[in-house]
Amino acid sequence: MQIDAHQHFWRLERSDYGWLTPEAGPIYRDFLPADLEPLLIRHRIDATILVQAAPSVAETEFLLALAARTPFVAGVVGWVDLAAADAPGTIGWLAADPLLVGLRPMVQDIADDEWLLRPDLAPALAAMTRHRLLFDALVLPRHLPRLLVFLDRYPELSVVLDHSAKPQILNRTLDPWRADVAAIAARPEVSCKLSGLVTEAGANWRIDDLRPYVEHLCAVFGPERLLWGSDWPVVERARGYDAWRSASLELLSPLAEGARAAVFGGNAARLYLGARGRSAIPLKPAQPPR
Repeated sequence: MQIDAHQHFWRLERSDYGWLTPEAGPIYRDFLPADLEPLLIRHRIDATILVQAAPSVAETEFLLALAARTPFVAGVVGWVDLAAADAPGTIGWLAADPLLVGLRPMVQDIADDEWLLRPDLAPALAAMTRHRLLFDALVLPRHLPRLLVFLDRYPELSVVLDHSAKPQILNRTLDPWRADVAAIAARPEVSCKLSGLVTEAGANWRIDDLRPYVEHLCAVFGPERLLWGSDWPVVERARGYDAWRSASLELLSPLAEGARAAVFGGNAARLYLGARGRSAIPLKPAQPPR
């Protein structure tokens, strides 16, 4: 199974995407399943993990409803205010929907760099563990030392590092990201999304700009803990889905066939679907014969 482990939908009229303004250019419009399905068919991708783009429970409900009527969406990573007193209850009723597979606080947008270390997160994180939900960590390189402490505090929580922690590829900066990511990767409960890199590299990226970062991620996480994601439609600001998919296939070509299959789908199925007791999606998009 080929899975795109990180994509978004949004409808501008919802008005809870604070970061999405006209300055976003080509992605400042609605993006819905009919826009993505042709890309999935072209690249023979069977399913996706749909990820939140707004810090609101209302958007999570919107995404779950959309996923319920979109055959190729295998799971939803939503949002809950994890510091709220009622967070465990909110997580409980959202998790009653089997399509919810994880939660993602937008740490990169939180002014307090120490947010991950707040003690009042503990009840919500315990609820996430109890309901077998993954924690998608949307962090920047400066957050990685705090994330390491966070992992020590919550060793039973399964964590996925979004967008490889957004290394500063445009500036060709490897350190201290390189060492910090290696420390994170030493924790077996953490996996990493191979996604979002072209956005960090800028619209004029070349494969060689990405290579040292991808090689390092392969070395420290291994192919058994890497998940490929498009970050569509954000990727449209950096030459688009087709270019990123092609670059990914080239960058991962040194891996054995089984290892590539894991990165391009097997790991996402195991982590997101397996965590909630599911082994497959019920339906797949219509695809041409292979």
